[in-house]
Formats: sequence, structure tokens, C-alpha cells
Amino acid sequence: MRFGLMFSHQVPPGRGTSAHEPYGDMLRCLPRAEELGYESVFQVSHHVQPDGLCPSPLIAMAGAAAVTERMRIATGCLLVPLYAPLKLAEDVAVLDCLSNGRFVFGVAPGYVSEEFAAHGVPREERQARFWEALDLLQQAWTQESFSFEGRFFQVPETSVTPKPIQSPLPVWYGLSGPRSLARAAGRGGVLMPSPRHGIPEIREHVAIWREAGGAVDELPVMREVFVAETTEQAEELAAPAVTYLFRELYGKKSAQGERELRDDSGRVVDAQEQVDFDHFKARYVIGDPDFAIAEVTKLRDELGATDVICWMHLPGISGDAAMRSVELFAREVMPAFGAGA
Repeated sequence: MRFGLMFSHQVPPGRGTSAHEPYGDMLRCLPRAEELGYESVFQVSHHVQPDGLCPSPLIAMAGAAAVTERMRIATGCLLVPLYAPLKLAEDVAVLDCLSNGRFVFGVAPGYVSEEFAAHGVPREERQARFWEALDLLQQAWTQESFSFEGRFFQVPETSVTPKPIQSPLPVWYGLSGPRSLARAAGRGGVLMPSPRHGIPEIREHVAIWREAGGAVDELPVMREVFVAETTEQAEELAAPAVTYLFRELYGKKSAQGERELRDDSGRVVDAQEQVDFDHFKARYVIGDPDFAIAEVTKLRDELGATDVICWMHLPGISGDAAMRSVELFAREVMPAFGAGA
């Protein structure tokens, strides 16, 4: 198996931490993480969030590319409908060149109403804009010159340079709706399930993907991960962080009817207050190294996961505390799966 790291750069309100500090934590972490055997870095992205959750994943990943040599550099995910697609094609191509062909383009249509309102994009058009923009991007990257005439976007005869180093550029899909899963599977690429989902939900998504002809040679699974010498220590630090994350974004949007969130029993969250650590802990990897080995084994054996993307720099956890988890996980967990330095 392969292991990667995920960053969101959130600072919960009232914590007294400056917005720039999580970015510095990432840049200090990644060279050491690469030495330890982590093979990828992913950037979470949302927009106009009160805690600064990263709205500019390509810029953040350009920084990651500059301090690493081998790690895959990825968005997880970039919300395509909020971007002008021709400019996005240029920026992605430059990032693939900057990283010497290490970029993975993780994409999603998005769902948070405030994001679409702030960017002046009708939320009800997000799916149509998503697929149309992806068509435009593929033409921009693969054709010497092209023109495009779509419902939302029109491009006269144009040549986009530079082209990405990788051909085709890897596209990973952060999707969960049955129709979207089937459509993406038919395009090729990789399914990248959201950390919002438990194993039973991901299993359903993979089944739809397979039925539609999608390949599962790679199945990256994102998880909130935190390890310490004892499970009690890990939960003391990480339980408030993951509860904040799930309550303030996923739980809030589920309660508002924008995107369904289910707890470990399968119950749909219809009030933010339903979100607590105990009712969601089955999807977290938070504990001592032996617990983490057991949980990663479940992801491998029950889902066929090929990669585990570890979200350790969680909201409100200091960079030093997160780095101790990064080190301990590499030393005690990764070797059990043939990974690590």
C-alpha cells in the first residue's frame, strides 16, 4: 500500500492561531514526510469558509511541489464549476510542469451553497458546468489548437501552452451520486471517495463505479488519521478536531439538505448537534499504532484500498503535534504494509 498526507489549513475561530501558520506547518512537514516514505500530498479545498479552509489548492500545491522531489502533488478536490476553465487548463498545466509531471488533478462539482453564491455561479448548474469544463480542459491539454462551443463556455481557435508533462494527466473524481459515478467511470480516471463516507457507503460507490466500467487499479481512501502512544492520548488531541470538522461543514450541510451525511449507524444527520465523536469514530483512524494497523487493514481488505491519504493536520491541532503523529505512523504503522523509508 501507499500512504499520503492531506492538508486543509483550517484555523477554527477563536483559537488564537494566525491563518498563515498551517501553510508553514505543511512546508516544514513535507520534506521530512518524503524521507519517511509518504508518497503523495493532497490539498482539500472549499471557499468562503470562516476558518480559512484553503480556497486556492493549486497555489498551495505549487508550494508543496517546491519542497518535495518525488511525492505526487494533488488536489483533493478542486471545485471545477467555480473556475474559468481555460485559465484552469493553463494553471494545471503549469503546475504539472513545475512538479516535473507529479500532479494529480482531483476534481469535484461541489455542493456548498455559500460557495456558489459568492462566486456568482448558480448552484443548480454545478453538474452541467462540471462536465462541460472537464471536456474543455481535455481538449486544451491534448490538442495542438482547439475551439469550444458549449452551453456555458465558448473558446475561439486557441492553443494552450505549455501542455502538461503527463499525457494523459491523471484525473481523480471526488463523487458520490450514482449518476455522477457512472458518468465519471465511463471517462476513465480514478474514484476518490470523500472522507465523509464510511466503509459501507464507499463499498456502494465502488460497486456503481465497477458496473459502469470504471477501473479500480487504484483506489485512494481519505481518512482522518491521528496516532499517539496510547489511544487515550490520540483521542484527547484529535477527537475535538474531527468533531469540529464534521459538525461545522459536513453536519451543517446535511442538516440544511445540501449534502447527506450519515453516522456510523447509517442515520442521516438532520441537525448539527447530532455530530459527535462516538457516532462517527468508525470512519476515523485515531488511536495507537496497533489500532491504526487494524483499521488500515480493514480499508485494504474490505474495500481494496491501494492508497490511504492521511488527514493528520486537522483543525486546531498544532503543527508540532501533527508532526509527531506523522513520524509515529511512518515508524510503527506503514512498515506493516510494506511502506515507509
